[in-house]
Amino acid sequence: MTNVLKRIGGLTLAAGISVGSQAQELTVTLEIPAMSVAEYHKPYVAVWLEHKQSKQVHNMAVWYDTDMKNAEGEKWLKDMRQWWRRSGRSLAMPVDGVSGATQGPGQYDLSWSAGDSRLEQLVAGDYRLRVEAAREVGGRELVNIPFSWPPAKRQTLKASGESELADISLTLVP
Repeated sequence: MTNVLKRIGGLTLAAGISVGSQAQELTVTLEIPAMSVAEYHKPYVAVWLEHKQSKQVHNMAVWYDTDMKNAEGEKWLKDMRQWWRRSGRSLAMPVDGVSGATQGPGQYDLSWSAGDSRLEQLVAGDYRLRVEAAREVGGRELVNIPFSWPPAKRQTLKASGESELADISLTLVP
């Protein structure tokens, strides 16, 4: 079983999560930009894989305010509109191995390796990595990176957000 890595500043935290037999590794690196605004709230972020034809969703990570009393933080998950419509409204939060606390500005690495049931469920075809962020007293943003599964060779695909998300990369290793 491999680990999900999150880098917070110079600290790396590891949590046990694994990935499918079709690829050795799938890594998503996403950056939440620092903002100079009067009132800043950490964004809610959803990361998922979506099959281009069937629209089947594989949730990889959902960051939201998990510390609010009476699960109040779940009330604003619907602000990530695309994720909510595709998958979120049918989930019972928190989801083990997927849910986590909101994160502030910085770069975060999420990595999955052989054995994770989410990647084992991926059939060959065209997909999109989708990363959506929504922030209270802020904006919303969705970034897509198309890719084919399974990967024939090591590749890194990149995209950038314009406001709530900065650089995002997807690295696939067969």
